[in-house]
Formats: sequence, structure tokens, C-alpha cells
Amino acid sequence: MSQWLRERLRQRPRWMNALMLFCAYMTFVHMPWDFFIKPVAHDAEAWFGFLLHGWGAKLTEPLHWAIYAAGVYGFWRMRAWMWPWAAVYAAQVTFGMFVWNVVYVGGFNGWVSGLVVLVPFGAITIALWQARDRFGRAPGSLRERYGEWALVTGASSGLGVEFARALARDGVSCVLSARREDRLRALATELEQQHHVSTRVVPADLTDPAGVDQLLDAIKDLQIDLLINNAGFGYAGRFDKQDTQRLRDMVQVNCVAPTLLASHLLPSLRERGRGAMIISGSIAGRQPLPRHALYGATKAFDLLLGEALWSELRGSGVDVLVLEPGPTESEFRDVAGEIRAVGEPAVDVVALAFERLGQQPSVISGWFNWLRANSLRLVPRSITALIAERVVLEQTPIEMR
Repeated sequence: MSQWLRERLRQRPRWMNALMLFCAYMTFVHMPWDFFIKPVAHDAEAWFGFLLHGWGAKLTEPLHWAIYAAGVYGFWRMRAWMWPWAAVYAAQVTFGMFVWNVVYVGGFNGWVSGLVVLVPFGAITIALWQARDRFGRAPGSLRERYGEWALVTGASSGLGVEFARALARDGVSCVLSARREDRLRALATELEQQHHVSTRVVPADLTDPAGVDQLLDAIKDLQIDLLINNAGFGYAGRFDKQDTQRLRDMVQVNCVAPTLLASHLLPSLRERGRGAMIISGSIAGRQPLPRHALYGATKAFDLLLGEALWSELRGSGVDVLVLEPGPTESEFRDVAGEIRAVGEPAVDVVALAFERLGQQPSVISGWFNWLRANSLRLVPRSITALIAERVVLEQTPIEMR
């Protein structure tokens, strides 16, 4: 735990860690004390250097609270949106400190002290403004960070296609694997012509227990540096109405195949001291999911496996991420037998995955999906299951309900 904390703190300079700790103090100590405990009559808040008292102060405290909470999260994750907003807020504080001294200290002393405080606060503002490259920017391209070759399973449609395109744009050559060879070859031609990378097409049926071995045999001469465990499918309907063989196939593709591929490829990545693995999970794995019972269970398996491997491999140079999208523009709903609905663009989901790779163990795509997945922690499991069933039931064909 202490090693992990030191690694996290080394991601930013000491002065920025100090700002993060100050934001944490304001978020978890000072602002809760002010809002919940301090009497209204004694309350005071400063905005742009001018003091508000009583209820004027109390009613504006939630905004201050939100700003400092965003600061803690933004510094901890080094989010791209922190620039320029951290510098802008620091500039507001700098201006406010000058105004406060001039107005409330007053006279010659007020002007002198106001000019004096401009130095440290102005320095912080300038440092934050110049720190743009530190926020949300990974060091180098995917090829520079991880290596030359990636294996993408489920590469014939949806997220798999966009994973391959994003990798190729960063100069990574791709092994493309799925069942539909014609689609794979069309994608391979696109990547070679547009991005001048090498490709290898390996048709494989991962529902077949021998499919993983056939895939691994076809790439044994390559050094795979990035493993994109993307292949998977769903199956909507009441469990007792579902076909047993298709349920077996789902476990094979969603759980067994990524496990075996990871088991075969991760040891060499760790030995080389660099590489990455992304597992395509789903927010379905965050709660019991009636009418999608086994699919949700397989994605819970993927989530727990990936997060555990993230912890095991931290500090080794090998990054692991579980990507948890909600409804996405892909063939998933057609294959699963669900009623069609609007989904998030697959290209946006993949962009998020590569943005967060190396920063955290898992990521939920979309703020609403994140809110939905995490709010369910606050209610009993029985209620969670009933709520999930009501949502999924509307997407399930009548004959499978």
C-alpha cells in the first residue's frame, strides 16, 4: 500500500502534491466543519476578496466544497480538464487575496501586504498555467509506451474495430482476430493503407475450447506487447428459456478465453518490463442483472480478474485496465437479442480506455453510467436486483421475458 501511494505521489511534482493535500483538507475537514457545525452567525466566506457573512456565506459553501473536491480528484487523477481551470481558480484566489488586503486591512499596510501576497499566489497560478502537459497527457504514443504489436480479439465490429484503429493511429501493428474473416481482412487493408502498420488476420472461434490454442499458435512468432481482450457477447432473456449450449459458449468467450490469453501472454510482458492489457467489461458486471443473469456474471468475473491483475502487476511496467461501457453503438444488442436502443459511440469509449490506461484499474464510460453503477451501492442487494430487472425487462423481447 505504501509503495502504491509513493508511486501515485511521484506522478506530480511536490508543489502540486501540496496543492492536492490542501484541497483534500478543505474537502474533508474545513468545508464540512463550516457547513455542518459552524453557527450561521459566525460563518464567513470570501469570494473575489469580498467577505460574505451569515446565510450568504452558508449558502455559497457547497460551491466552494465542490471546487475543492474537484481539485482533489483532478490532481489525483491528473485529469485533462484541470487545465486551464486550476490556473483560472488560482488566479481568482490571487486576485481575491490582493483585494481582501486592500479592502479589509486598508491603508498603506493593506496595499503593501496585498502586493506581497501576489508573489506566492501568482507563482502558483503561473505554475499551474504552465503545467498543461502534465494533465491528461500520456508520455508518448502507445507504440513508444508499450511496443510494436497488439492482439485484438473481437476485432470484426464495434469496440474491436475502434481499438484496432486507435492502435494503428499510434503506430502499433495489429493481430486482428474474430470469426468473420472477410471483415477482418477489410479492416486490415484499411489499417495498412491509412496508417502504414503491419497486420495479421487470424480467424478464430473462441466459443471452441481449441480456439484459443489455435490463435496462440498463429502468433507464436510475434512479440505481443498489448493484449486487447475484447471478444464477448450477451444473451438476453429469462434464464430458464435460454439455450444451454449458448450459455456454455458465453462463459467460454467472456471468461475462459481472456483468462487463457492473459495467462499465456502476461508472463512475457512482465519479464520484458513493459506492456498492457485491456479487458472489455461492462457496467452489467456491477450488479445482479436479471434477464441477463449469466452475461452480468461473466462481466463481474472480468472486472474482478482485471482489477486483481492491475494490483499484481503495478510497478512492473505492465498496465492493466478493465473498460466498463454501458450501451454502445455496436452489434451487441443484435447478437444478444435485445431491443435496439441508442448507445455511446464506440470510438469515444475506446478513446477513454486509452486515456485511462496506466492510471487506474477500471473505468466506467459515461458519467450517467458511472452514477447509475455506483449509486446502487447505497441500496440493499435485493433492491438492486429488482431495479436492474425492471430496466432490462424493457429491453428484452416479449418471448424471452
